[in-house]
Amino acid sequence: MRTLKITFSLTLLVLMLTACSEKKSEAQEVGAVEKSKALDYTELLQGAWTTKDQNADGQEMVITTIVMDGYIAETFYNVERKEFDHTFGGSWTVDGTKFKFTYEFSSADSAQVGTSREVEFFYQGDTITFTGDERIWTRLDDGKKGTLSGAWLITGRERDGEMSRRTPGPRKTMKILSDTRFQWIAYNTETKQFMGSGGGTYTAKDNEYVENIEFFSRDSSRVGASLSFEFGIEDGEWHHRGLSSKGSPIHEVWTLRESLEK
Repeated sequence: MRTLKITFSLTLLVLMLTACSEKKSEAQEVGAVEKSKALDYTELLQGAWTTKDQNADGQEMVITTIVMDGYIAETFYNVERKEFDHTFGGSWTVDGTKFKFTYEFSSADSAQVGTSREVEFFYQGDTITFTGDERIWTRLDDGKKGTLSGAWLITGRERDGEMSRRTPGPRKTMKILSDTRFQWIAYNTETKQFMGSGGGTYTAKDNEYVENIEFFSRDSSRVGASLSFEFGIEDGEWHHRGLSSKGSPIHEVWTLRESLEK
């Protein structure tokens, strides 16, 4: 009888401990979800991200996305084939774990311009996944260390020795940079027209800015080229001097979008 009582007591103890453990695990899972929804991902999502996909012919493509200062640019391309597939971008916000995005440009479908979409995401350090999408996005950088990191609009260009300044309207040329990636896009939000885009990696050190082109919608022969420019920040604006991809001298002024929209 004594043995029976001891066995019963041990069994009861095991059942109680198991129940407590399960409740603790459930509580931790609920807590993790609640904590995830409570986080402000605005800063955490910033930087450059990449994943891979396939085009209609089953050929592999790289996708790079730059997310900076409330703006985003995403491009599908293949460096080896020097193939630009398509790009899109615009403004974004986050609400909990919902990524809200409004198109400003789309090279593949101009009808998307002005429309918005919302998608649930799961953030885990240096990777992101999205609901309904099997691709895993990996972080390239966090966008916090670069002198030029941010979303810029061209506001000045030197012509015949004189600087011509303008306030961007529907017709825009944006250059968006993380710590290591850049992309420029020319587009018109009013006509929904996409004029062109190029991008890749870059370095900015000791007043020298170097672009390494990985995709170019207008001229694939430029892929693989490196272009060197002089750069400087003057009164908060980026002064960009050198030779264009066609060899013409340029002096441009770029202004951060967040400064223009205050």
